[in-house]
Amino acid sequence: MGIILLLLLSSITPFQAAADVFCDNVKVAAARLVNKTSSSPTHFAITTFGDAPDVVYALAFCRGDIVDDSTCADSVTNTFRKVQSLMPSGVECFRGFYFYSDCILLYSSDNMLAASPTTVGALGDGGLPFERWNVKNVTGDVPLITGLIHDLRVQTVEKAANATPKRFATGVMDSGTSFPKVYSLSQCTPDLSAGDCLACLRRLLSMINSTMALRMGGQLGVVRCYFRFEASKFYEGEPMLALGPPSPAPTPNEHKRSISKLWAIPIVLVPLAAAALFLCVFLYSRRLTKQRKGKVLRSQGFGRFQGSEGVEQLVWRTKNSDFSMFDFEQLLEATNNFSEENKLGQGGFGAVYKGKFPDGLDIAVKRLASHSGQGFTEFKNEVQLIAKLQHSNLVRLLGCCSQEEEKILVYEYLPNKSLDFFIFDAKRRALLDSSKLVAIIEGIAHGLLYLHKHSRLRVIHRDLKPGNILLDNEMNPKISDFGLAKISTSNNNEGNTTRRVVGTYGYMAPEYASEGIFSIKSDVFSFGVIIFEILSGIRNSGNTQCGDFINMLGYAWELWKEGRWIDLVDATLVPNIHLAKMMRYINIALLCVQASAADRPTMEVVVAMFRSDTMSIAEPMQPAYFNLRAGNGELATATEPCSINDITISVIIGR
Repeated sequence: MGIILLLLLSSITPFQAAADVFCDNVKVAAARLVNKTSSSPTHFAITTFGDAPDVVYALAFCRGDIVDDSTCADSVTNTFRKVQSLMPSGVECFRGFYFYSDCILLYSSDNMLAASPTTVGALGDGGLPFERWNVKNVTGDVPLITGLIHDLRVQTVEKAANATPKRFATGVMDSGTSFPKVYSLSQCTPDLSAGDCLACLRRLLSMINSTMALRMGGQLGVVRCYFRFEASKFYEGEPMLALGPPSPAPTPNEHKRSISKLWAIPIVLVPLAAAALFLCVFLYSRRLTKQRKGKVLRSQGFGRFQGSEGVEQLVWRTKNSDFSMFDFEQLLEATNNFSEENKLGQGGFGAVYKGKFPDGLDIAVKRLASHSGQGFTEFKNEVQLIAKLQHSNLVRLLGCCSQEEEKILVYEYLPNKSLDFFIFDAKRRALLDSSKLVAIIEGIAHGLLYLHKHSRLRVIHRDLKPGNILLDNEMNPKISDFGLAKISTSNNNEGNTTRRVVGTYGYMAPEYASEGIFSIKSDVFSFGVIIFEILSGIRNSGNTQCGDFINMLGYAWELWKEGRWIDLVDATLVPNIHLAKMMRYINIALLCVQASAADRPTMEVVVAMFRSDTMSIAEPMQPAYFNLRAGNGELATATEPCSINDITISVIIGR
């Protein structure tokens, strides 16, 4: 995939010592964009940092075919690195820069974000957009091919403007000749309305003159929209629309022959219609029979599953009347055939879709990928695990489906998405005041306490993070995503994984990341990190530098020792917080992230400390990862994540 870079020379000025402030502001804006873009469900973010004349206005969004948060974050990070590598020797930084590839990045000292999306140029002016054209011209049947390419551009633009939540579309054109297929892509920033997006993209199309129309490929882009077409595929996934050659008009002789054959239509259609009617009646009666069988099984308290050997098995009896077995056809209908429009996200073991039953009930449907490696036993274990866990701070499993290769879980639908969607976004974070954030922290603690102590089986989550904490209508937290559960008959509270260590960088306890040793104290460590992230609004990752440290834990410890712990709290919360209570929460968080698992409290003790303001709390010691410092103002190589947000694995230990 080619990388397209262009510097707006009229906006570029080399700065020496006087430019240090602007360059430092660019670095801060870069770090903010990485966090915001990766945590946004549409992978789009804008930010402003600094004071005039050194203020930085920046925007970034990942191309619509990039669905993974980590891939998007890496793309934005690498783009800023490319910006730095392009700086001539002795030049501090550019005052304006833009980049179009798998992520779109723009920053400027001028406010390019305030202008109209239909008139603004590549860096905020009213001039021409960024453009780049293939040097080769169309060959062969030129009128046919250029006409089809024009139609492809127009239809891709219209589809992108009407697509939600991402204003993004792809297409392909096959001329039916020896000329190669042409691929297209259009995208707007997702905050644009359909009308503004269409106007922005149509403005770009209107700039294509007769000479440009002959090119085999090209790109045009401004701040809020861009499109590209090439005679080779340059994006991931299947095209969303396809164009073929126009059907040839019939010759006079062919027209006569077609008329002479009209008499044969009734002879052919009548038997076909009868056969179709018989097939519909047969399939409908078969479906009714299956539904009646399913109702009988549910009334008897059985779940029906397709075993790995192809033999249907009744696997367990449950008294949970809220748990149901669903037909695959029901879930197809509820999710509109698992359409892309209904897709909520993609996990390591499959996609999650929003669905709606005919009675109006909204559901979240986790369709496990056939290539996930999860067999019937693992699927049964996960269903058994989650069906037995009932707590107000856990996501509720409504039922499941297992037919042939399909393995599907049906959960309650939570409209407010996940915690990271709110706490790492400045606008959405403003919707949560300090009392609500405290309630979220305590709700997560109660959910963990239930998993560790009060459920029938002791459960160790092993991938607790804001992305796995969903929020209901009233913003109450619910722990989700228990992944592949592994049942152990041991009564020990610890274990050692024989598989590869899984989880997410920034939340793993040191003993688990380095030695594979996990326990309930592993979840306690993750919980401590989440407290810091909720209170600060900053992600504890290698992409964010906190003071002299590359993670928040060392920074929090330094502030605690110096008595400046209030600097860790989001400034918007400070005027309305109870200082003594906030100091208590930071103390508890530091205890949770102690380097030694033995020094961390259990969730039972944590909940007790939350409940009582008079209960004494131990002084924390130096936390884990304290020595991960940044070097010479740049992030050290240790900041690379030890694993991409891959899969979630929980462990349950029999009591």
